[in-house]
Amino acid sequence: MHRHFRSPRSLMRSPALRAVLSLAFAVAFAPTALAQSCPGDINDDTLVDSGDLATILSNWGTCPVAAPTIAQISPNTGSAAGGTVFYIGGENLNRVTSVTVGGVAATIIAAHPTVIVASTPVSTVGGAATVVVTTPDGTASAGDAFSYTFATPSWATLIEAAPDPAVVTSASMRAAITATGLAWRVRDTATQIELVLVPPGTFNMGCSPLNGGACPGDELPVHAVTLTNAFYMGRYEVTQAQWTARMGSNPSQFKTASPEVPAAQVPNRPVEKVSWTMVQGFLSATGMRLPTEAEWERAYRAGTTTAFHSMPGFPNGTSDASRAGNIAWFTSNSASQTRPVGGKAANALGLHDMSGNVWEWVSDWYSSTYYASSPPTNPPGPATGTNRIARGGGWNASASISRSSFRSIWPPSFSDDSKGLRVVRNP
Repeated sequence: MHRHFRSPRSLMRSPALRAVLSLAFAVAFAPTALAQSCPGDINDDTLVDSGDLATILSNWGTCPVAAPTIAQISPNTGSAAGGTVFYIGGENLNRVTSVTVGGVAATIIAAHPTVIVASTPVSTVGGAATVVVTTPDGTASAGDAFSYTFATPSWATLIEAAPDPAVVTSASMRAAITATGLAWRVRDTATQIELVLVPPGTFNMGCSPLNGGACPGDELPVHAVTLTNAFYMGRYEVTQAQWTARMGSNPSQFKTASPEVPAAQVPNRPVEKVSWTMVQGFLSATGMRLPTEAEWERAYRAGTTTAFHSMPGFPNGTSDASRAGNIAWFTSNSASQTRPVGGKAANALGLHDMSGNVWEWVSDWYSSTYYASSPPTNPPGPATGTNRIARGGGWNASASISRSSFRSIWPPSFSDDSKGLRVVRNP
């Protein structure tokens, strides 16, 4: 009687048997089996035989997978600018389909059964954020497990880290601020001058006329400008008290009380009768600088394209001159004098008196044709000139020249009771 035996090689040609053996190998070397003295002994009867194979076949099919769990997140703090690489430790994490931090998708770098490596997204609000891991088998959530932080410059004291939505009403502007990873509102420790962050970005610089009006030729052409660096700008114009504390004397005309300004508020009037040249001494003494003309206009507009920046009831700004009194002290309402800073509505970055009160010197030399040849990125202004530029109008200016794009020119040595300044400091 002839009996035919199949060789091991021919047996392995069977797809079904190969699949069974592959599964047996996977189960035999699963983590739970590795602890056994005989890993192939599936039914734990001290034999590796048909009983073990029967156990495998009886459980043939898709294995149930448990939902993910989160046990640890490290590190658990990072910059609001995003990009912090962090690790999520837990169980059943290798089938991850998404990770969110504060409701925003993180970037998954790698995933294993007990750890996920990911990179944080940009935060729009900062502070504590919930981390959520999603797999086809369920979700795991760790409340307030990651904290977004904002960097405060070494020269500053923190006032408010994240932009206040009641002040910075534009979601895109808030996102631009938080994307820098820098605190929104700080105080210069040495001078106690309060500053707010102006984020980098692109805007159209130049002519924004009143309704039905036109612009002088030096406001043309309107041109796109990109500022690549964030900077801090004084929330208010420099006051008489701040100037006097650093310079030892007060050059201002309006340094006494009036029916509109009580004596206690006089130190909070903006300093005036300061020339561009005089201002340089204050800047040297404080480590600050003047904004470039492009920086000033970017900060004024704060995302708007109109003659006047945003104000209550007009979140996108307005070109209606009759509304200027909401944001500016000018000829129609100033009673021919400066007023304490911050008395009018701020723009969408939290900056007050960008229109009216006093003209604000900027760093640039003046050229009537500069806009036609201005570099599109971080324009520094002309290399030389005769006059310097002041922006924003003053207590003695009309609404028409308190606009976002109006350019006033004066010799660097000139001063009068409507010329002041607003400072800028690099992070």
